[in-house]
Amino acid sequence: MSDLVTAIALALALEGTLYALAPGRMKAMLRSVLDLDDSVLRGVGLAALAAGVFVIWLVRG
Repeated sequence: MSDLVTAIALALALEGTLYALAPGRMKAMLRSVLDLDDSVLRGVGLAALAAGVFVIWLVRG
């Protein structure tokens, strides 16, 4: 459970860093994400999920 909390904290820290370093670019990226079709966004999310699970499987293997 502590690994999950650590992973969530790391994701928040990375996202916060992106917003702090390039706020204009992050706004533009969010605008482009809002224009995506739901099926495309779902596919990208599933691909990110699969990549994350694969990396965890390799590391924890």
